[in-house]
Amino acid sequence: MGRSSRSWDESDVRVRPNRRGSRPRTKDRPKHEDAIVGRVTAVDRGRWTTLVPGGEGLPERVVIAMRARELGRSPVVVGDRVAMVGDTSGAPDTLARIVRIEERATVLRRTADDTDPVERVIVANADQLVVVAALADPEPRPRLIDRCLVAAYDAGMDPLLVLTKSDLASAEDFLAQYAPLDVPHVVTSVLTEGSEGLAELRRRLAGRVSVLVGHSGVGKSTLVNALCPDADRATGHVNDVTGRGRHTSTSARGLRLPPLPPSYDREDVRAQEAEPVDPDAAGWIIDTPGIRSFGLAHVEPDRIIGHFPELAEGADEGCPRGCTHDEPDCALDAWVAAGHAGPGGEQRLDSLRRLLRARSGESDER
Repeated sequence: MGRSSRSWDESDVRVRPNRRGSRPRTKDRPKHEDAIVGRVTAVDRGRWTTLVPGGEGLPERVVIAMRARELGRSPVVVGDRVAMVGDTSGAPDTLARIVRIEERATVLRRTADDTDPVERVIVANADQLVVVAALADPEPRPRLIDRCLVAAYDAGMDPLLVLTKSDLASAEDFLAQYAPLDVPHVVTSVLTEGSEGLAELRRRLAGRVSVLVGHSGVGKSTLVNALCPDADRATGHVNDVTGRGRHTSTSARGLRLPPLPPSYDREDVRAQEAEPVDPDAAGWIIDTPGIRSFGLAHVEPDRIIGHFPELAEGADEGCPRGCTHDEPDCALDAWVAAGHAGPGGEQRLDSLRRLLRARSGESDER
């Protein structure tokens, strides 16, 4: 006779193991060998806009994507080349998935301030940092420019100084303080098609990936609209009371430059660059929101001095480990005095120390 249900206990229960549930988890992830690679041109609230080149019977297209869970907290920024799976057709209301970030050639970073240990990646895979500053309205900020130059050297990017509003003030005195750094520069005034400043800037940007940085009100968005007429970036004005501009660009955006007009001298473009550049290749600019600070807590001083080869040799030979290169007994003073750094060595040393002070947050007025 069967047992009454009232007399059952836990020993009477038999649970069959779930073969799927007991299967050991694996850390092996799919390789996604069939993933399509595109370039990130914009980021907006968890959606990444990418441009995928044509191929396999499909034209060049814009693909909207989301981040895959396996990427974790890895930042995906404008300029990144990313591998995507899912619906990569670019059709309306479709969504792909970013499963991999391709290896980056360069990374532009900044911190909130000089004590913040957290690095923030701004842009990836740019090879030129265009520092935009106004000669007036608002007044130029040399210390912010110095910090941008330090960031460019640390990222392995070529710096380019663009001075706007030269119709309001002369650029001669301002450029004199950057002459020892050998930073290439372009001076612009009214940005009309065919103007000398705009034509020179087009030549400097041809065939390269350039990121534009500068504080609000310097005319960055106006520059972008002149270079890419279809960009339609919002522009603003400078406050008469504070002397500051207001943020009109709220996020970074990558824009492809139109081809150089046939009237431009291609050989002149090639002669301007240290590395070979194809002037007919598609150049890109990345417009970023205006900045009011540029933290450099992540930058090592040795990476800065590496861009002064005539001084780096003296530092390797005479400076002890831990030397700040900005102290009374630094061996670089004797190195320069002996003529090892050339006729402009003293000015170059002053410029190096100014950048090191900018990195440390100290005043450059000594």
